[in-house]
Amino acid sequence: MSGYKFLVVEDSPLMRQLITFALGRLRGSVVDEAEDGVVGLKKLSSQRYDLIILDINMPIMNGLKVISHVRANPDLADLPIVVVTTEGVEEDRERALELGANAYLTKPVDSSEVYTTVKKLLKID
Repeated sequence: MSGYKFLVVEDSPLMRQLITFALGRLRGSVVDEAEDGVVGLKKLSSQRYDLIILDINMPIMNGLKVISHVRANPDLADLPIVVVTTEGVEEDRERALELGANAYLTKPVDSSEVYTTVKKLLKID
C-alpha cells in the first residue's frame, strides 16, 4: 500500500488541499496538483499517475474535456478518474461517467469519502 502517485486537477486551492490531505493517508503517496485542465494534461503527458481526481467546472479547460483527452490516449485509457463537482448537476455526473470517469464525488467532499473511493478503485485493502 505504498508508492501511489496521484494528480489532483482542481481550481480551488482549498479543495485541492482537502483532497491532498485525504490522499496523504495512503502511506508513501505522492500528490501532484494542477489548477486547471490544461496544466493537468501537461502533467499527464510527462509523468505517470495511478489515479486522477478531477473537478468538472474549471476555467480554461473543464474536467469533461480532460476526461475525453485522457480516454482518447491509449497510454492513459485505463487510468482511474474520480470526478468531483458541485451538488445538483446531474447532467455533469452522467456526462462524466459516459466519457469514462470511474467514480463521482459531490462537493463538499469528505476526506474519508475520497480515501475510501480511491482505495476501492486501486483495490487497496
